[in-house]
Amino acid sequence: MRRLVSVAFVLTALIVQVSIVNRLPLPDGRPDLVVLVVVALALVRGPEYGAVVGFAAGLAADVVPPADHTTGRLALAYAVVGYAAGLLEDAEERSVLATVLVVAACSAAAVVGYAGVGALVGDERITIAALRNSMVATVIYDVVLAPFVVPVVSGAARRAEPAGYGVRP
Repeated sequence: MRRLVSVAFVLTALIVQVSIVNRLPLPDGRPDLVVLVVVALALVRGPEYGAVVGFAAGLAADVVPPADHTTGRLALAYAVVGYAAGLLEDAEERSVLATVLVVAACSAAAVVGYAGVGALVGDERITIAALRNSMVATVIYDVVLAPFVVPVVSGAARRAEPAGYGVRP
C-alpha cells in the first residue's frame, strides 16, 4: 500500500506538472510539484526511501515529454533532495517553519543540482543569471504551495503505513 500511494502521488504530480503547471505564464520559473511530493514522502519515510523515490520520480520526469535535457539530470537532483529531506524524518519534532525551510532548501538544491549537472555535460542554456532567476522563482512558488501539498502527501503516506511501522523500541 505504501508504494502504491507513493507512485500515485508522484505520477499525479508529474502529470499536473507537465500538463498544467509548465503551461502557466509565470515569470522566470515554475513551481516544482514533483520536488514537493519527494520532500513530503522523504519527511515521512526517511533518507533511503527519499533517495529511492526521488530517483524514480526524477527518472520519470527525465523521460516525460517534452524533456529536452540529458536523461538522469533530474533523477540525480531529486535523489539527493529526497535523501537530504529524509534526514529530517522525525515528524513529531518538526514545526511548520522547519518544513517550509526544508522545502525552500530542497527546491533550491534541486535547481542547482539540475543546472550543475547540465553545466558539466555542456548545456549552453545554463548561465548564472538564468540559474539565479529560476532558483528564486522556483523556491518562492514551492514555498507558497508547500502548505497545500506537503500535508496532504504526508498525511496520506502516514495512513498507508502498516500498523507498528516506524515504532522503535
